[in-house]
Amino acid sequence: MSEPSPRVAIVTGGARGIGAAIAKRQAADGRAVAVIDLDETACKDTVSAIEQAGGRALAVGADVSDAEQVRTAVTRVADELGAPTVLVNNAGVIRDNMLFKMTEQDWDTVLGVHLRGAFLMSRAAQKYMTEAKWGRIVNLSSTSALGNRGQVNYSAAKAGMQGFTKTLAIELGKFGITANAIAPGFIVTDMTRATAERVGMSFDDFSAAATQQIPVGRPGKPEDIANTAAFLTSEESGFVSGQVIYVAGGPKD
Repeated sequence: MSEPSPRVAIVTGGARGIGAAIAKRQAADGRAVAVIDLDETACKDTVSAIEQAGGRALAVGADVSDAEQVRTAVTRVADELGAPTVLVNNAGVIRDNMLFKMTEQDWDTVLGVHLRGAFLMSRAAQKYMTEAKWGRIVNLSSTSALGNRGQVNYSAAKAGMQGFTKTLAIELGKFGITANAIAPGFIVTDMTRATAERVGMSFDDFSAAATQQIPVGRPGKPEDIANTAAFLTSEESGFVSGQVIYVAGGPKD
């Protein structure tokens, strides 16, 4: 089903990995895409790939945990691309450590980027969605929301994202806005490579061990998440809201 008019999508953390794959898929589906990341220059590769494929994209540098930077970024997107009615809250960081070693700063940083960032971005973007009487919000959770050793901060943030998503769905549904969460399992990204380094394993060994626990017998790719986000941001997904979809190659919840 074709969209009634071109939509504008915002993807946070879009410079690489899952975010870049989502941004490219959103563009392939006919949307203008704002690629937001902490460093605007880091977004250039994603933007260039979209433009070379014939799409429209904009690189925007912003700290999603900073309210003023978020307001400025979303206003810029609206001015340069058009009113954003699709938002994918993908920005994230890890500061892994065991509880007794974890600092307050590591806790605050992870909760700030993931949860505060999703809150600030959603609050800024919902204005345009409610005016349009149409919107799609997709939040990136994780299988770590179910608990993961050495990630008490990340697990708490990703579990919080699920409650946040369900509440958005309740509050915004009457405006034609859906909100859903994707909880990826093991996906080959820079972040999982960093986790392998933290636990002292080569990435090949780390990936092989993870794959043994995945029913479909392979690690996930960023495109697997982008494909799920494509459905959740489509016209056809209008009766799906408040859901958490585990994209993990098999049951997780």
